[in-house]
Amino acid sequence: MRIKHSSQGLQIPWNDIETVLLDMDGTLLDLHFDWHFWMEYVPKMYANQNHMTLEEANKIIRGKIHSQQGTLNWYCLDYWTEQLNLPIAELKHELKHMIQAHPEVITFLERLRTLNKEVVMVTNAHRDSLAIKLEMTEIGDYFDEMISSHDFGMPKENEVLWQKIENKFGYNPAKTLLIDDNLQALQSAQDYGIRYQLAAVHVSPKMDKIDPKGFPGFENFSEIMP
Repeated sequence: MRIKHSSQGLQIPWNDIETVLLDMDGTLLDLHFDWHFWMEYVPKMYANQNHMTLEEANKIIRGKIHSQQGTLNWYCLDYWTEQLNLPIAELKHELKHMIQAHPEVITFLERLRTLNKEVVMVTNAHRDSLAIKLEMTEIGDYFDEMISSHDFGMPKENEVLWQKIENKFGYNPAKTLLIDDNLQALQSAQDYGIRYQLAAVHVSPKMDKIDPKGFPGFENFSEIMP
């Protein structure tokens, strides 16, 4: 059985799912923190440091970010610290009060643990960024493993990553669900053989919903509560 919509909502075969792979930013956590940090705060700091207008800084930074989309560099704080000559991890700490989980996330994670599911975070976030998010939320208490794609040198958009994770942690793709707001990650997981995918479409109350492009999608964790 695949996940599909019906008049009763999403039909998720929880009895067949042993492992739940969960993305972090946008899926479990409100993406507005990251959007504000990269699109507003970093350009402001870059403009101040380089004595240029905010408009000029915006153009430069957006160009640099766009050029790395889909690569591990896009997510790498070390890379951006070097490229922009800014202490990116330190700057993130200055705004960490903005970090928050989506509604019902903790309830959902608690429910997965109650049902003895293996719960694994797979994030493209850099380990320094992950540490800040775990400091400011309670989500870290509910995972059996927390994996940063940086540990394997490739992002979730690369199908090979799922093989490397399976080799190290031994999950069964045929009994695994991936929940993510990154459609390229969902596609690479599907291509690898992970049986179930769910798109988290409501990444932030302050941002537009994403188009799941054919993947089954949900807005609130209450919709998929097992």
